[in-house]
Amino acid sequence: MEPLASTVAGRRIVLGVCGGIACYKTVFIARALTQAGAEVQVVLTQGAQEFLRPLVFEGITGIPPLTSLWSSQGSARHLRIAEEADLVLVAPATADFLARAAQGRADDLLSAVLLSTRAPVLLAPAMNTRMWEHPQAQQNVKHVRDTLGYVILGPDSGPLGVGEGEGLGRMTEPEVLTEHVARHLGERPLWKGKHVVITAGPTREPLDPVRYLGNRSSGKMGFALARDAWVRGAEVTLVTGPTPLLDPVGVSVLRVESAAEMLESLTPHVVGADLLIFSAAVGDYRAASISPEKRKRTLEGSWTPELEVNPDIALATLSLGSSALRLGFALETSEMITEARRKMELKGFDWVMANQPVPGRSGFESDTNEGILLSRKNPDEPISVPAASKHHVAAQLLDAVEREWASHS
Repeated sequence: MEPLASTVAGRRIVLGVCGGIACYKTVFIARALTQAGAEVQVVLTQGAQEFLRPLVFEGITGIPPLTSLWSSQGSARHLRIAEEADLVLVAPATADFLARAAQGRADDLLSAVLLSTRAPVLLAPAMNTRMWEHPQAQQNVKHVRDTLGYVILGPDSGPLGVGEGEGLGRMTEPEVLTEHVARHLGERPLWKGKHVVITAGPTREPLDPVRYLGNRSSGKMGFALARDAWVRGAEVTLVTGPTPLLDPVGVSVLRVESAAEMLESLTPHVVGADLLIFSAAVGDYRAASISPEKRKRTLEGSWTPELEVNPDIALATLSLGSSALRLGFALETSEMITEARRKMELKGFDWVMANQPVPGRSGFESDTNEGILLSRKNPDEPISVPAASKHHVAAQLLDAVEREWASHS
């Protein structure tokens, strides 16, 4: 919950729930936001109460849901919760509700909240494919998006209700919606319009169809940086080597295997970037020749593959004419600061995060990291980065970039 809590904790969120079968997923949204520290006020339409009782949401959020404009609670509170809300999310947003929102109706509590609030409004449509594709539904979506400024999230393609098969109209999954909530609450002016390009993970250099040269990098640091940059409002491109990590929401992810593939995929994005982050653990060497067949093991003797040097990705991008700020990493087992300073000069880094591999605490495969952040601008003022989750470390590193942008704004 830590990444989500960093932006939603202490914020007031109105969670509108309409009457569709997808509303069972909204329970998970309410739970995630509440556990992350948000104050979640659920507003149920009459249709939603046909699927879920209000007590379900009260048990999860600790706050009694509002259910009617005409109750003493509804009539007294709808203007206040609309005014105090930091964000309104409606999930699912049914075809009927989209039509009512487009018309500016205010004859139930949820539509009245939308008319009263000045907070960002996110709508997650969910309905049968035929309903979604109807011209009137599309006109309603266009109006609430383009004229009213509401954000439309989804719908997705996939299995629909029983007997409806698969198609476009499925509500976007709760974990994706909560990430969009985090972005809208976490956006910072200095990051909007910025393009951040990040490398992450290991590379694999094939020896034959089965074996490869690789390293222990998990990609967790680069993925945390990508997620945090996107939440702050940037457009993010992530070029990653092999990793089982799921693509961060909202991030353009390019998956590669070798160092050569990483450089090829990265190159088109370098010139237009505002920030380049080199967190990938790129293999230094590759096989001089790749065997087309699996090399058989022998009981005697040894095998010494002939290796050649891989391209240095950070160094290779220096000649591309980018004006982007550059952040690199130096994972060292000895002379950490000396080697980090050398890399800063050689590769034109504005910052280098120097660290050591400590099993279970920092470096490869760990969920935490720690080290020293060196700055080209202030070389004699290294910043200690205490042991913390990689998401927390990512925030510290991006804060340093943000301070630099702020000094020139």
